[in-house]
Amino acid sequence: MTVETQTDHLWGAETAKAVENFPVSGHPIPAPVVRWLGRVKAAAARVNAELGELDPAVAERIAAAGDAVASGEHDAQFPVDCFQTGSGTSSNMNANEVIANLAGDGAHPNDHVNMGQSSNDVFPSAVHLAALGEVSTDLLPALDALAEELAAKAEEFSTHVKAGRTHLMDAVPVTLGQEFGGYAAQVRLGGDRVRATLARVGQIPLGGTATGTGLNTHREFAQRVRRRLAEATGLEISAPADPFEAQGNRDALVELSGALKVVAVSLIKIANDLALMGSGPRAGLAEIRLPELQKGSSIMPGKVNPVMPEVVIQVGDQVIGNDAAIAIAGSQGQFELNVRVPLIARNLLDSIKLLAAASRLLNERCVSGIEPNPEMLERHAENTLATATALNPHIGYDRAADIVKEAVESGRPLREVAREQGVEEAVLEEALDHRRLARPHQ
Repeated sequence: MTVETQTDHLWGAETAKAVENFPVSGHPIPAPVVRWLGRVKAAAARVNAELGELDPAVAERIAAAGDAVASGEHDAQFPVDCFQTGSGTSSNMNANEVIANLAGDGAHPNDHVNMGQSSNDVFPSAVHLAALGEVSTDLLPALDALAEELAAKAEEFSTHVKAGRTHLMDAVPVTLGQEFGGYAAQVRLGGDRVRATLARVGQIPLGGTATGTGLNTHREFAQRVRRRLAEATGLEISAPADPFEAQGNRDALVELSGALKVVAVSLIKIANDLALMGSGPRAGLAEIRLPELQKGSSIMPGKVNPVMPEVVIQVGDQVIGNDAAIAIAGSQGQFELNVRVPLIARNLLDSIKLLAAASRLLNERCVSGIEPNPEMLERHAENTLATATALNPHIGYDRAADIVKEAVESGRPLREVAREQGVEEAVLEEALDHRRLARPHQ
């Protein structure tokens, strides 16, 4: 098949073939992967010149072109669909052609731009590094900021006692601050789980070339390229534990995706709680007031919806779906190469971007503006019959259960029924103090 390229494009015939062959989703590979391909190609050219493998003048022109790709100047020159050949060969060839054309005469896409590399090691390396960079510079700062805001709210709400709930049923009292402190810890732990994967994500297969043996590359090539990339970005980039492990599977990316899924699950839980506590304003819990961001209905005047928690929940659902696809793709490597890397790249970078944005929005447009509703919090704390738990040491479980049953059937307050059934006032004052119940060891 002969494919003609358009003169306004920097790519060549191989890219054009891939565009024609893969009209699938209309979405190219993620921009961070493109830019990391540029960084790797630039560093590779400079290292090959250092090693005497490549003419220094040609190398510097290639490196300058790679730098331009890395800076995002040529994102539009990477049109190959993310659903393409599973090794990412088409996108690697796309990068080689664009950089060679930018470098000008004497720069060959395969002989020079791709020197010491194979799609099988350079494309997954770019995916690893893109994930490492986006997590480090975007997601983790967003999670840290959200955790800090939740912790600040925990302190602000520390004196507001409310009904605890388990199984969506009344439970012993807690403070609103304790709940928000739990959310803050949940987000911090999620960040810790993500951080724990990064050392392995930073182990890249560069230098393995086609199958992990390193055929057609200088023995110092990969080490020098990694060092250049690490020095330029400050990221932890290292050699793989084993070149054949690194070539044949994408387990580190699967592991990172699993940690992102846990973050998604945490954010869904927090967002659901916020929506429930903000439900109302008259027929729901109405324990907190969420910021009013927009009209909640095109027909019901004055309606306010928990729009930001709803966005976060949808993001979490998508990330869980992305993780399922990544896990399946990670399981489908055969022998010396996983050939589902573009799919993994698409879903993993999508999850990172979505979680970072959702964390920032939840922080800045929801959590920071949450206000307590002291009247409803106090009412629910007073009405929860689970405070009878504190009577157990004084009158026993069975007698306390009888008091609860009578309170439910009669609709009267627990304290009134207990007093009627002979529980001493001093016991009631000590046992049914809501603030002491929320902090029994203070």
